[in-house]
Amino acid sequence: MEEKIFELIQAKKQEVELKKLIACNERTGRFGLSLTEEAAQELMVCRNESLKKYRRVEFGEGILDKLIDAFCDSQYIHQEDYVETLEKLQDIFYEYKNESRDRLTDDELLTFMREQFEKICFGDLDYLEGTCLRNFAQALRHGYKGYRTNGGRDEYGQFDEVTRWDSELYFDAAKELFWG
Repeated sequence: MEEKIFELIQAKKQEVELKKLIACNERTGRFGLSLTEEAAQELMVCRNESLKKYRRVEFGEGILDKLIDAFCDSQYIHQEDYVETLEKLQDIFYEYKNESRDRLTDDELLTFMREQFEKICFGDLDYLEGTCLRNFAQALRHGYKGYRTNGGRDEYGQFDEVTRWDSELYFDAAKELFWG
């Protein structure tokens, strides 16, 4: 009997979450992004896999609708890769909730992720995961707390040790090489 009640509660929760994800289409449609019911269900399955993978438990609402809101207007997300990008972003989110030892709120982590995705990674999810968030989580584990004053905004320059290429310098060098 208890199993049946639990299954009914889970089914109702999934139904509510599915409707909530589909309702996101009203906001994301203006950016050319939408989820089908099948895609929303796939995202929920992937979310459950990520939760298991990172040994996390969610009480209450999931992160997907916040993730969608945070990234829907990105210049680097297009309809053809929308679902796959959301799957990867939610996996990265849960990974770095763990890596940061839950020192960040969901909103702080989402703010940091979005800012890096747009300004530093230029849409490269591997760079976001393997460099930006890894460096940030490492700084957090070593006591960095500067993000608290600004909600995770404009943080990466504080501990970024990666040298990026300068486009003007690159083009000057290319001109010199090719045109003397």
